[in-house]
Amino acid sequence: MTLYRWFPIVSTLLWLFIPALAVKANLTEPALQPQNLNCPAPALERLSKHLVALGETLESIARQHNLIPATLLGLNPSLRSGGVQVGTEIVIPPFNGIRVEVPANQTWRDVAKAYNVREAILYEVNGCQENPRVVFVPGVNWSPETLGVEEVTRELTGYPLPAIAMVGLRYGWQLRLGTGKVEFHSGVDLLATPDTPVLAAGNGVVAFAGEQGNYGNLVVINHQDGLQTRYAHLNNITVTTGQRIMQGEEVGTVGATGFPDIEASHLHFEIRYNSDLGWVAENPEPYLRNMRVANR
Repeated sequence: MTLYRWFPIVSTLLWLFIPALAVKANLTEPALQPQNLNCPAPALERLSKHLVALGETLESIARQHNLIPATLLGLNPSLRSGGVQVGTEIVIPPFNGIRVEVPANQTWRDVAKAYNVREAILYEVNGCQENPRVVFVPGVNWSPETLGVEEVTRELTGYPLPAIAMVGLRYGWQLRLGTGKVEFHSGVDLLATPDTPVLAAGNGVVAFAGEQGNYGNLVVINHQDGLQTRYAHLNNITVTTGQRIMQGEEVGTVGATGFPDIEASHLHFEIRYNSDLGWVAENPEPYLRNMRVANR
């Protein structure tokens, strides 16, 4: 993880998680047939071009097109050497995501499963093609380097609740009941009764402890190797910013503060890694499968 580095606590207080792009989708599953008349052209056929002008930066170009810098870096390898050169022509996708080549022995459905994206969404975004060999996966953040789960879980080995919990809402793109909107869920919602103790998943330093918008009462812990965990919608917070904490220590209790995504009582749990592109959310479920329940 050569590009990851430990940021001071004060930098974490400035973060705002990357807004997820809502993808317009039907409320019901599409017919999944190539002749589906409701399908747009594939996203990779809707790329536009941008000629870099004097004074423009990667960040300013991304803002112009309602994208994040990571999306432009993923589709334009020439930008990864640092900076943007005046006169350079770069490609612009219609929304955030990454380009993925479908492995020879797999299908686009395997890609959807791997990235935890609904098949219906991936199908429509790629023009309802029967067997595409290259697809655009919406809402996934490109990163220059990603460690395998086996390499990083040594830092996060403690389950965040006293007992293994059912998942009420998974990580990834989700269709919100009642609104019909497809939105990105940056963590997992672990079902638990109110006031259940919430436990630190690993040793670290509390980077934030307080109220934070939709998260409600939130605790953020920075760990080694540029990893971060977030515990949201807490009823009570039992730690303070700057406090050193050990795996298994209580950070608060399960609650319903802020704006939870589901009605059932739960802990919203996130794992993020630090890169030059900011704190990027990862799927916590592979980590959770390897975590141990603390003896309490």
